[in-house]
Amino acid sequence: MARSHTGGAFPAPVPELDQPLARLLGRATADQLARQLSVSTIGQLLDHFPRRYMPRGELTPFSELRIDQQVTIVAEVVSASTRQMRSRRGSITDVVITDRVSSDPRLLFEEADPASGRTMRLSFFNAWTAAKDLPPGTHALFSGKVGLYNGAVTMTNPHYAILDPDAPEAGESAEERAGRPIPIYPATAKLTTDKIARAVHSLLPVVDFAAVPDPLPEGIREREGLMGLEEAYWQVHRPRDTRAHGEARRRFRYQEAFLLQCALARRRAELAAHPTTARPGTPDGLLAKFDAALPFELTAGQRAVGEELAAELAGTHPMNRLLQGDVGAGKTLVALRAMLQVVDSGAQAALLAPTEVLAGQHHGSVLRSLGPLAQGGELGGDPDGTQVVLLTGSMGAAARKRALLRIASGEAGIVIGTHALLSEVVQFADLGLVVVDEQHRFGVEQRDRLRDKAGRPPHLLVMTATPIPRTVAMTVFGDLDVSVLDQLPAGRQPIATHTVGLVEHPAWEQRLWRRAREEIDAGRQVYVVAPKIGDDDEAPPTGSLAESARAAAAEEEEAEAPMASVAWLAELIARQPVLDGVRAEVLHGRLDPVQKARLMEDFASGAVQLLVCTTVVEVGVDVPNATLMIIVDADRFGISQLHQLRGRIGRGGHAGTCLLVTRRPAEHPSRERIEVVAGTTDGFALARADLELRREGDILGAAQSGGRSTLRLLRALDDAELIERARRDAVTLLGEDPGLDEHPELAEAIERYLDPDAEAFLDRG
Repeated sequence: MARSHTGGAFPAPVPELDQPLARLLGRATADQLARQLSVSTIGQLLDHFPRRYMPRGELTPFSELRIDQQVTIVAEVVSASTRQMRSRRGSITDVVITDRVSSDPRLLFEEADPASGRTMRLSFFNAWTAAKDLPPGTHALFSGKVGLYNGAVTMTNPHYAILDPDAPEAGESAEERAGRPIPIYPATAKLTTDKIARAVHSLLPVVDFAAVPDPLPEGIREREGLMGLEEAYWQVHRPRDTRAHGEARRRFRYQEAFLLQCALARRRAELAAHPTTARPGTPDGLLAKFDAALPFELTAGQRAVGEELAAELAGTHPMNRLLQGDVGAGKTLVALRAMLQVVDSGAQAALLAPTEVLAGQHHGSVLRSLGPLAQGGELGGDPDGTQVVLLTGSMGAAARKRALLRIASGEAGIVIGTHALLSEVVQFADLGLVVVDEQHRFGVEQRDRLRDKAGRPPHLLVMTATPIPRTVAMTVFGDLDVSVLDQLPAGRQPIATHTVGLVEHPAWEQRLWRRAREEIDAGRQVYVVAPKIGDDDEAPPTGSLAESARAAAAEEEEAEAPMASVAWLAELIARQPVLDGVRAEVLHGRLDPVQKARLMEDFASGAVQLLVCTTVVEVGVDVPNATLMIIVDADRFGISQLHQLRGRIGRGGHAGTCLLVTRRPAEHPSRERIEVVAGTTDGFALARADLELRREGDILGAAQSGGRSTLRLLRALDDAELIERARRDAVTLLGEDPGLDEHPELAEAIERYLDPDAEAFLDRG
């Protein structure tokens, strides 16, 4: 029999962390963990670490709660009473809780001011046992979604678990248990933190940690002063005190950083091991002619990055580089110069864009930029020029056939397209460079399919207009070299950004439409952006945006207005007298590609004056005459998305204005995001703020597609020094043992760590 850390006796240990949970926890519990947390083995559950800890006798300050958050709090019950509902059958149990400790709950309730946040009323519908389970003076965990009802913070039907310091566990005194911090796990509404804790605690005593090799080399563990693996697992899940769980988490943070950096270093070595064809260009080729014809000077950043790319393209190891820069920093020009160098070397370059609108924009922009250089073999074209071909899924059969022939023959030196480039029928004569625009829009398999169309590994350049802090880039794109463009080209106009809160200032709505008319009368154009498409026959439920916000606030059950749609806004705008005579059109992703392209052409030419659209215009759309953007329900967008959207204006000779319209009250947490965007146009500052507000779990890894975060305990902003040390250790170890032949336990741990989400994450390049 095994002995627990508290002296109790337990069943014989299980030798492997890969054992299925059903063996120890039963089928029902195992199935619930699999459904709710995607956890199916002992090791996966033990690696589901608490997100925070709470001292057992300390209550949660209600002032820290945010509306719409799913929270777990510790509070003391003040009173509990049950009453019958008036409007329908059934009962409501009202439980009043407090964040203050008192020896006389009745006195506390009489003195408490509900507006001060010291008490909160919880509502349990038809919960017959709540009043019996929660008498005054009880300390309990409450888990649920924070809401707002009649101006007061509340929770409806929260899960609760009573904290009883006088109930000892096996081999543990009541005093010892009372001193332990309470682990709070990442949970769901159906699988609460206390249920997860019970499952984890039942596993710890029966795992044979002696049979689990430590993935951290002993020398590194000693240098860093880290706990052993078994002790760390116990103290992260059942810490004896605050210091113990802090040390356990420090050990696992380093372990995570080390595993990740080893995986990245190994990937980088594998890529470098495959030689490619050098593409050095020629001194008097297309690139030289293009540079000579430029009507402006390159920025210092564009020149420096261009030199980096030129040197790597001339090498025999595949370039794998991430080019990041703020909106409008000139990334496309840098990429075009790299593509011209490859064409000068006798090869082809392909640019992969996420949408047909963006691919078409790139195609038109490249044709205009190159002029006669893009008309090789044509009357009036440069005799040394090349062909620039566009390939999209909506092209007609004849145009598609012509494009495919030009690509296969090598006549087309530059190929621009969407996912259509990935089709098996697309064959390149000699693909030397792949450029991926807005890399986060593409999956790993899609990028690999395009790379596989080359005889030898092509050079790769991935671009993103979402700035990434250095530590994040080092953590996530560690197998890529990173180049940064942090200067805006001369001539880019400033963008003024303002928050328009219609709850506080309903009269500002009419000013929105008057402002749009002013820009249109000045000969410029306007975007109005909505977070969803809606139905074409959808009519506005109210006469105005501000009215909808007031109507929602008056409802007892629903405290916010329905999300604005393109269909609704188009109807609303059509009924604005101030916009009479304005040609307004609708653009969104459901439209026919030909219709979308025609609308964008009409907007770019000025024939369409106001465009009501979704985020289909978020990236790449370039209409220099557009100067005003009105983003309705801006609180529904993320920081980086708002920054991307406003980058579509102010691209010509006139300054831009972005109005962030919100129908949520000033105290709503989403308003903080809006104010951050309104406060700065520095994309890198916004990226850092985005991380601080949302944490990496919303930005890194699978969260892009709604899954779990790849990073568990590691924080790219907070753990920069730790990541640096882990990176050095990983590079040193892989340099001495590239195949990890002498460290099989490390190789096994890396494979276990690289679940499908993490694997896809590392393969972003």
